[in-house]
Amino acid sequence: MKNKSILIFTILYLISILLVSCKSTSVRDYSNDEEVYLNALKLFNDKDYREALQLFDVILLQYPASKYADDAQYHIAEINYIEEKYVLAAFNYQKLMRNYPASDYVKISFYKSALCNYYLSPSYDRDQKYTRDAIKSFQDFQMVYPGDSLSVESDKKIQELRNKLANREYFTAELYKKIDSPISSIIYYDEVIKNYPDTKFYEPSFYGKIQTLYEIGKYEQLKSLIQLYKSKFPSSSNYSKVLEIEKQIAAK
Repeated sequence: MKNKSILIFTILYLISILLVSCKSTSVRDYSNDEEVYLNALKLFNDKDYREALQLFDVILLQYPASKYADDAQYHIAEINYIEEKYVLAAFNYQKLMRNYPASDYVKISFYKSALCNYYLSPSYDRDQKYTRDAIKSFQDFQMVYPGDSLSVESDKKIQELRNKLANREYFTAELYKKIDSPISSIIYYDEVIKNYPDTKFYEPSFYGKIQTLYEIGKYEQLKSLIQLYKSKFPSSSNYSKVLEIEKQIAAK
């Protein structure tokens, strides 16, 4: 009885392997590259990405010199992108740019490769490697396509990412301030002041540095910094507080 059960299981297993094999080979049963591509594109448009990916791979493997090769490469990257596999998508967009430099897909692949890094960029309190990679990618895109409408979109993304980097430095400065490490706090405020004057953390870092210098009694340094603050941020909500600090210094 036991042997009979094993035999039945083995037969069923072999049948399932045969069916899978037939299915996998059927996707390759096309007469030419155009037929493969058109079927792949239909599957892609129908959102059957797994089957479409197989056919796009067929083009690259069996018809590497095909006029549809760059189309296949681009749609492979697009499937990765749609499925939010951004590391793999960036690799495949860059592969298209490298292998098919004359392709009509180069510009959009360049931009979407940068977008992959943008979506991989984590919150400000995490490691910011992908944030910096995204900024560089968008800047590289702008150098190659300076007048393109996507360069304007790149500007928006760069600004958002720079704010994130500034936020990280400002957050660190505030953290050191809370744990009573004023010198370290000033170092990080200075990072924002020096490197991120175009971000929303520029003024708060100026004010944070003024506060910290006042708390540790660095009054001589404060005098020139306060004058600079007053000239830069006359409309700031912290302006009256800075005037009060200036008043306190004058009274000492």
